[in-house]
Amino acid sequence: MNNIKSRSEIKSIRDQLKKQNKKVVFTNGCFDLIHSGHVDYLVKAKEMGDILILALNTDSSVKRIKGNNRPILMQDERAFIVSNLKPVDYVTFFEEDTPAEIIKDLIPDILVKGADWAIDKIVGRQIVEANGGEVKTIEFVNHQSTSNIINIIKERYKS
Repeated sequence: MNNIKSRSEIKSIRDQLKKQNKKVVFTNGCFDLIHSGHVDYLVKAKEMGDILILALNTDSSVKRIKGNNRPILMQDERAFIVSNLKPVDYVTFFEEDTPAEIIKDLIPDILVKGADWAIDKIVGRQIVEANGGEVKTIEFVNHQSTSNIINIIKERYKS
């Protein structure tokens, strides 16, 4: 089963899940250079509901947010990797700098972000809460980050 879906397919799937009273959890991000922190985060997000939808920033969106040297892995590679992680039910993309539009389209039951985000600063919070949903954060356990990994590689392999 291919669980990488277009935005319109995800919207249709969300509508079907709503009819089945499934609790849909939504998260988003770049997910560049997958590490144990990403996996831990996704496992915890999935535990909050029945279905986990992960929206990935497209390559151009990552570049605008993280700079010209990112992403390391292109969006199709990133999507393939995360779509094959056990907790992730569906993967889609968003081109914008924030997931506000896709959150508006999907209206998830639970919106999840890392605890480095203050709840009142989480994009989409008002949309989700206005529709009876919840916004939650997940603590990072091992303080992994793609940027830290890149810096370690740069330091270790300086010429």
